[in-house]
Amino acid sequence: MTSKHRVAVIVGSLRKGSHTRKLARALIALAPASLDCNFVEIGDLALYTEDLDETPPTAWTRFREEIRRVDAVLFVTPEYNRSVPGGLKNAIDVGSRPPFQSVWDGLPAAVVSQSPYKLGGFGANHHLRQSLVFLNMPVLQQPEAYIPEVAEMFDGQEGLTPEARTFLERFVVAFADWVSLVRAARVRATEG
Repeated sequence: MTSKHRVAVIVGSLRKGSHTRKLARALIALAPASLDCNFVEIGDLALYTEDLDETPPTAWTRFREEIRRVDAVLFVTPEYNRSVPGGLKNAIDVGSRPPFQSVWDGLPAAVVSQSPYKLGGFGANHHLRQSLVFLNMPVLQQPEAYIPEVAEMFDGQEGLTPEARTFLERFVVAFADWVSLVRAARVRATEG
């Protein structure tokens, strides 16, 4: 029997009706039973400044505690100006501070990027991965998920097209396997 892994789903777009959020909902719906996926919101996080570390805003504390309770993180992001949205980068910074107290350390992760255009958020995906390497978050390598022309993934009822469903299902199953693998390796490392 596989244990359930708690997964924080972090959406880079702050707009409630965004394609990114629709994509994240679809991934959650397709997730295997071994994953317990829940949104962790980032829109209320004050911009990170070290001046606030001594008495952190309530939203920072809430966010950090929510991440500390999970086993993995699924990032779903649009691309803004060939990189990640400012709100997502801010959430990463809030979670990584104060020094040596990062909530991200060792959490397995996956990145799904999307764009209404042909490149599928390639720049955002790779910029985010660069930060995750520094944060010591092992990131799923394959399959990669760069979603081009994201609106075309959804049919008129906001359901997924068959091709989109097949790809996203394969991705989220690979992510579940990755989470199990990384978590098991961490358990072995702490026991041995």
